[in-house]
Amino acid sequence: MPTVHAAVTLVTILANAGIAAADLLKADFVLANSARVGVPRSWLPFLAVLKLAGAAGLLLGLLWFPALGAAAAAGLVAFYLGAVAAHVRAGVLSNIAFPGAYLALAVASLALALTR
Repeated sequence: MPTVHAAVTLVTILANAGIAAADLLKADFVLANSARVGVPRSWLPFLAVLKLAGAAGLLLGLLWFPALGAAAAAGLVAFYLGAVAAHVRAGVLSNIAFPGAYLALAVASLALALTR
């Protein structure tokens, strides 16, 4: 199980770091999606910092502080529940799979951290 935990957590870290970079770089797809969902452009740096904090917490949890990793995963679960809710509220279901996939990774990371 430790190998599965490490693999899933590493994928979650990379996914969150990647989407945070896209947020910070204001990638076209990020700007289009945030406009459709009703998220102001000015929020993107803050949202990117939250994603990076989650990724950093997962990494620290994987390497040294398991409780921090679980807390970071829980924070990402809450974050992506909010993202899915924002999509539903805005009626933007055509791409809900993206926040749903990030949510699934966060849930898997949390579940594995808690069974460690």
